[in-house]
Amino acid sequence: MQIDYNPTPHAEESLPDVLMRIVTELHDVAYLIERIEPQLLDGATSADAADKMMVLQGIDLAVQKTRGLAEFIDTITASIPDDWLVDISTAVNLVKLADMKRALASGMLRHGHSQPLTKVAGDFEAF
Repeated sequence: MQIDYNPTPHAEESLPDVLMRIVTELHDVAYLIERIEPQLLDGATSADAADKMMVLQGIDLAVQKTRGLAEFIDTITASIPDDWLVDISTAVNLVKLADMKRALASGMLRHGHSQPLTKVAGDFEAF
C-alpha cells in the first residue's frame, strides 16, 4: 500500500529551513550506512578479506561524501537570508520514501534517526 503525502500546493518556505532539513536527512543517511559496517566484518575469512576490505572502504567513502555534502550545505545555508523563499511542493512529491517526504515537507527539523537501533530487522518500506 502506497501512501501519497501531498503538502499544500505551492507552499513557499524559507530556503535555509529547507536546506537544513536536507542536511538532517544526509546525516541520517550517513548514520544508516555506518551501521552496515560491523555486520560485514562478522564471519570474514581470509579468502574474502580483500573483497570485504574493498566494500568497507566503499562504505567509508559513501559516509564521508554524505557527511561532506551535509556540511557543505550547512555552511552555505548560513549565508542565505531567511527571507529567500522556495516552493518545495513539486520536489517533495518526487521523494519516494514516506518518512523522508514527511520530514522534508513538515517544516520541522527532527532529532534522532529515521531507523532507530531498536527497530525490528526486516521492517522496510516497499515502494
